[in-house]
Amino acid sequence: MQPLASAMTTFKKSLLAALRSFLRGRSFLQALLAFWISPKTMREQHMDVEVDGKRIYPSRTIEDFLREAEKLLLGPVEEDGLRRYSSELKAQFRERLHTHAECMLPSFNHLLPTGRERGQYLALDVGGSTLRVALVELRGREATGRESEIVRMVAFKITPEIKKLEGMSFFDWMAARIYEVIHKDVSPDQDTIPLGLAWSFPVEQVSLGSGLLLGMGKGFLATSGLLGQDLGEIIKFACRKQGLEVQLEAIVNDSAATLLSQAYVHASTRFGLILGTGTNIAVHLPVSAFSRAKYGARSDAWFDAASHVIVNTELGMFGKDILPLTRWDELLNADHPRPDFQPLEHLLSGYYLGEICRLAIVEAVDTAGLLGGHLPPSLEKPYSLDTEILSRMEADMSPTLEKATEQFTKHHPTAQPPTTSDVAAIRALATFVSRRSAALLAASVFSLWDLRHETEAEDVKLAPPAPSPSNDSAVALLPEEEEEEAAAGAAADAATPESTKVAFNGSVIEHYPRYRDTCQRYIDGLVAGSPYPGSVDLVPALESSILGAAVALACATSE
Repeated sequence: MQPLASAMTTFKKSLLAALRSFLRGRSFLQALLAFWISPKTMREQHMDVEVDGKRIYPSRTIEDFLREAEKLLLGPVEEDGLRRYSSELKAQFRERLHTHAECMLPSFNHLLPTGRERGQYLALDVGGSTLRVALVELRGREATGRESEIVRMVAFKITPEIKKLEGMSFFDWMAARIYEVIHKDVSPDQDTIPLGLAWSFPVEQVSLGSGLLLGMGKGFLATSGLLGQDLGEIIKFACRKQGLEVQLEAIVNDSAATLLSQAYVHASTRFGLILGTGTNIAVHLPVSAFSRAKYGARSDAWFDAASHVIVNTELGMFGKDILPLTRWDELLNADHPRPDFQPLEHLLSGYYLGEICRLAIVEAVDTAGLLGGHLPPSLEKPYSLDTEILSRMEADMSPTLEKATEQFTKHHPTAQPPTTSDVAAIRALATFVSRRSAALLAASVFSLWDLRHETEAEDVKLAPPAPSPSNDSAVALLPEEEEEEAAAGAAADAATPESTKVAFNGSVIEHYPRYRDTCQRYIDGLVAGSPYPGSVDLVPALESSILGAAVALACATSE
């Protein structure tokens, strides 16, 4: 009778476990199926089954789960795996130099600063929640540590009420804020005030200083009745009502502004990197790298003046069919409103890192007993695990993980407090996810750096026997006595295997613990195996939108 009693006890426990699982949201059939299929057999055969469109995984220890997670998330980006991926990504970049209307987009900005632009410039930064109006002073690259400075800046909150302003009403509000900041600086005899703009919304640029308004999204109604109209003319008209005569001379997006802001300080800056909620990279490439069709309708004068161009890569749109996806990535993509639209963005940006980790936690709770087998109710909702919480947990390197535990329980309370082992496991998952992101970002930077070397070499082969001076920076715009010195410096730079600077901005790369250093290590490893000389260094670009808009304006008005 003892074996029978033991079997009945086991059955009773399993039935109760199935009932608890049912109450947590799984179907009763799933729970019973998990009981009847031998966990031992599933582990041995590495099986998982699918019921009602949901997978049931074999039971295992949390240590087993973490080993598998590390293998899935980090295995493909270690050793030769990351280099193979980089090569495949570079092939996608190269293909889209000639195809695809939504990425690898050459801008109208073909000038990098010489570092000799000087003066005070009016710059605007219009984002999803803030309008910033600033007076920026550029002092020249030789003013080490004081090359550029925001003399005065005022930030205005774009409230939900302001977002609801329709059409010209929004731009009238903008113009009033511009007047508020600068009216004391405007002399009565001043004709027109040149303006540089960092615009964080879609716009169809038709020249460096003009672009046709597209839908802004994010709850804004400013384009109502104005779609397709010129942004520069709209701002000019609104400012004229305030007694200000302005001329929009340069429009830049966030990644281009980041590149320009540091190119003014470091002559070898050729990339602008954004990694926060979203991600993007701007890169400076030869005009000849693109098919003519990618440029759309542009004047011959633009092509005569431009040898290089700042390119908006729209990095997040790359990676389809080559990314090393886990089952958690596949779940995220399947439930996304636009699956496959931005494959690389899903694995890199702050908006998604928390969700990938949450999906792994859900599975670990279900199959490995994490958090005692009870998922906090707050984590049942998609995108409920903020990447910022993971960054705070990763920052805690103490043995007791008190701060990490406090962060987790504060935002995701449970009836049964998590153990130190639970928190350590969640922190480990966060580390795997963030480290993979850093590796894939490094591969993105390296692939573009490699592509830039290749396209520069191809451009030299295509060049006529007696080429005009390259406007890789705006040397042709200098006074005559400075041209010779600048050209000599450019030649020396080309002959010296120097560091290429990647200017960066964004909450993840700036603030996530050890992210920047991890990314730099992966970049260094990839560059070390490259046939091209030199190094690639990540450099911070603080206040890059405002400073970049000012530098773009300085380049445009020096022309």
